[in-house]
Amino acid sequence: MTYTRESIPDLTGKTAVVTGANGGLGLETAKAFASKGSHVVMAVRNQKKAEKAVAEILAETPDASLELVELDLAAQESVTQAAKTILASHERVDILVNNAGLMALPQRQTADGYEMQFGVNHLGHWTLTALLMPAILAAPDARVVTVTSTAHHLGRSVDPANPHLLGKYSPWGAYGQSKLANYHFGLGLQREFEKAGVKAQSLIAHPGLSHSDLQVHTAQEGGAGWTGPFFAWMAKYTGMDTAAGSMPQIRAATDPNAKGGQFYGPRFVNNGPAVRLWTVRPGADDAIETLWKVSEIETGVPLEITP
Repeated sequence: MTYTRESIPDLTGKTAVVTGANGGLGLETAKAFASKGSHVVMAVRNQKKAEKAVAEILAETPDASLELVELDLAAQESVTQAAKTILASHERVDILVNNAGLMALPQRQTADGYEMQFGVNHLGHWTLTALLMPAILAAPDARVVTVTSTAHHLGRSVDPANPHLLGKYSPWGAYGQSKLANYHFGLGLQREFEKAGVKAQSLIAHPGLSHSDLQVHTAQEGGAGWTGPFFAWMAKYTGMDTAAGSMPQIRAATDPNAKGGQFYGPRFVNNGPAVRLWTVRPGADDAIETLWKVSEIETGVPLEITP
């Protein structure tokens, strides 16, 4: 049976944090949560764009409960402040969707000296998740959903000797590494939840080929060469719209039958309804352990799960 927005159960009383909720898949996710009664914390960098997103959500759901929190995943200081702001207002976080991301950019660094894609797509979300953990664990049945990509199949596990790909950078290689890190993070977090004996669950999702801001931004940046405009064209004319592309992460976050450690994406690889996918984990345990060590060393933020 196809899972649609109408399938989402009542979310009244729940607090959902969505990164990158001011456009694309994140905006559609925020719309879906708000329409079902959740209080949605829109954690975003571009506040002007966020104000337009808020207006768009309210036009669809006039009584939506929304909150804007400034979050720049490319700066650990901003991530820390965003987490403090959220924790100051919310004792619990029922849903966290680590959605925001960058794709195939020219080589550049974050404010903390991280390779930009690894820094934003993974390390920023690592710190946000770690700092919000007390509120996540305070919820009776919290879910953390981390958004990966089919490009994780092309990525290599993080090399602890060179996590920022110095001297080995390529736009798509860095993107693949960051998306594989997202994949391993989601699986590793579920493993940690199980070890700690808590009810919180971690799931992963990918949107397939969706016509979103991500594709357009990649083409504009020019770091991916001809492939950027090519995939932007493919997404526009053969991909799904953002409403359909967001359904895997929405299903992972809200389907009562979904379980920790599961992976959701389009039925036909890059298109189709949101379904559960197989998780392929050759060598994942070692990769997850390495990712945990690298993430803690780079950010200085341990991810502690205390029941």
